[in-house]
Amino acid sequence: MNVQKDGEQSATVHEGGCACGAFRFRATGKPMRACVCHCMTCRQVHGSAFGAYAIYMRGDVMMSGSLSTWRSSDDGRRHFCPVCGSVAYMEFTTRDEVDLPIGAFDETGLFEPEYELWCKHREPWLPKGARPEYDEERAH
Repeated sequence: MNVQKDGEQSATVHEGGCACGAFRFRATGKPMRACVCHCMTCRQVHGSAFGAYAIYMRGDVMMSGSLSTWRSSDDGRRHFCPVCGSVAYMEFTTRDEVDLPIGAFDETGLFEPEYELWCKHREPWLPKGARPEYDEERAH
């Protein structure tokens, strides 16, 4: 969807949300980056071999609905729907970013991850070498 403000060029808006619809988001423009994370926390909260995220500036994302929050590290916050349990987004208090799960967008095929993090925890059956890989975190 394209949205145009008076006198400005139109910006693409992508929408998404949780499985039950109680939480919704609208992300304007392109994400700053997209990644796959194999850290143990992402694996556990997604119930999968990894988490995949589109990372936006906080001001480019509008959200509606009530969420529960879990402090996953000193500066990490994981937000999830209290109704269906879906991962809503994650953030770090030290960054002005919102990490939206790629699987939570209403459309598929929007963003291809550019790199992979925490590859030291990657499942051995996943392919290697598709994009830059980091054993742990990378410099932003």
